[in-house]
This record gives sequence, C-alpha cells and structure tokens, in this order.
Amino acid sequence: MIKVGIIGGAGYTAGELIRLLINHPDVEIVFINSSSNAGNKITDVHEGLYGETDMVFTDELPLDKIDLLYFCTAHGDTRKFMESHTLPENLKVIDLSMDYRIASDEHDFIYGLPELNRRRICQSKHVANPGCFATCIQLGLLPLAKNLLLNGDVSVNAITGSTGAGVKPGATSHFSWRNNNMSIYKPFSHQHVPEIKQSVKQLQNSFNSDIDFIPYRGDFARGIFATLVVKTSVTLDEIKRMYIEYYEKDSFVHVVDANVDLKQVVNTNKCLIHLEKHGDKLLIISCIDNLLKGASGQAVHNMNLMFGLEETVGLRLKPSAF
Repeated sequence: MIKVGIIGGAGYTAGELIRLLINHPDVEIVFINSSSNAGNKITDVHEGLYGETDMVFTDELPLDKIDLLYFCTAHGDTRKFMESHTLPENLKVIDLSMDYRIASDEHDFIYGLPELNRRRICQSKHVANPGCFATCIQLGLLPLAKNLLLNGDVSVNAITGSTGAGVKPGATSHFSWRNNNMSIYKPFSHQHVPEIKQSVKQLQNSFNSDIDFIPYRGDFARGIFATLVVKTSVTLDEIKRMYIEYYEKDSFVHVVDANVDLKQVVNTNKCLIHLEKHGDKLLIISCIDNLLKGASGQAVHNMNLMFGLEETVGLRLKPSAF
C-alpha cells in the first residue's frame, strides 16, 4: 500500500483527491493536514464523503510515516514549505499548486503532464501537477507541436466552471452573480500561458508565436470547454491521423469524430478532442473536468506512474451524463 499524506485538505481539489484516494485499492491515507480545520471531521468540510470515511483533519505532519505527500495548498505555500522543512530522503511529492511548474535549475520538479512527460514522471521524486486550463489547452496542441505545425499565433477561447475559482466565495463566484451570467477575465495574461508555451516548445523548439487566450467564467460548477484555432494547409484526415497516433498509448485522451459536449467528461479523468477544418483554419475542441483531469485526477494518474501502477487504477470514473 502507498501511504499518503495531504497538506491543505479543505479546498475543492483536496476534496476530489480524498474521494479518489479513499476508493483507490493501493492507497492508505495516513493524514490530512489542515491547520484551520484540525480536529474536525473530514465530512464536516467535504460533505459528499459521508459514509466513506471517519477521518479527522490534523495539524500534525508525520512525514516519516508516508511514501507520498500531496500539496493542495495556495500558490506560493508549497515553495515556502519545501524551503523551510527537511523532507525524508525517499519521500515523493506531488504539488497541485503552480509553484514548480516552470522548469528551473533551482528545483528538480518534473512537469506532470503524462501525455508529454510519462517516462520522466515514472522516474521522478517530485512532480508539479499542471494547471487546469493548461492541461485542456496543451492536450489540444501537443500533436501539432510534435509535427512542427504551430507556425503562427494560436487563438484560444475557454470557459471554466466556478470551482476553478476555489472554495471561498468571491465577487465573481457567488451564486447571485454567477447564475445566468458570463464574463471574461485575464485576457491575454492568464497565469497558465507560460506553462503551455513551455510544453509546446519542448516538442517544437522553433515555436515563437503568441497563444491568444481568452478565459471565460461559466455559470456552471465544473468543467472546461476550450476551442482552439490554428492555421494550416494540412488536410483534416492527416491531422486526425497525427492526433490518434500521438495519443494511441494514452488511456485518458480520446479523439472523437462527433462533436463533443462538457457533460461527457465531467466527473471523469478524460479529455475529449474533436477536430474540424474550415478552409485553412483548424478548429480543435478540447474538454476536461477541471477538478479531475485538470487537477486531482491527474495527480492520482501521476502517483500511479511514480509507483509503477497501471495508470488507470482508481480513475475508472462514470461521467455525470445527465
């Protein structure tokens, strides 16, 4: 059994991670640390877990009793913890914040997108889990980068559910504002663009164009639906072949002939991709669940790879469907 600890256990991604790990046949959760909830039952915060666990939050950190530590902390907090604590030599780490996603000589974290870095993740001790928007958009672009076809600006529009904004209600996430409403935020300046460019350049080093990304707030709870437009003269049949070939060994990414919708992926670790050609414009539709493939599901996928398990263990999930 893989003995696991979680730091930052009160948010949406932590709740999904706990749900997945409770039902994972090869995992034992040793502790869930939350300084603000220490002593409270997990079900006091994550009410969907009634009947599944009697665990309570703790403010203790028995790091010597675990094999893997998950950080579900706010951005900046993982780095502070890593710099102020000495971790056991063999302890593996998966960080769901953005602290270590950009490669640097200052750290040894591997970018945890299995469809890009599978071998490196399998051999890694420290993994930086990708961002939700970044995951959805990269999976739409990687086969093109692999075939050196990204030779101009990429236009991206993507809409996300309210859970992407975190568990604390804000001016643009509480029900009265969000319901029957839509808006954009951080146009051309979203924090996930640098990690998208980093991954694209890993496959196509010559890429030097812009990713013009407009994020939208949706009036639904979960999911990301992205449309990407790229100019190319390559035929649709040839492009489909590239995508199918690129993802043929990946369990969670599927190229679909029919148009796709968000409910097909919500509550799963899947990414569905649909391709269309309109003149010289290639339309790529990519959709994921922001809390699963975009966060906690991908974190479990990375754990499976790091510990030599079959990658779909604990992740055969049913979509919401209706």
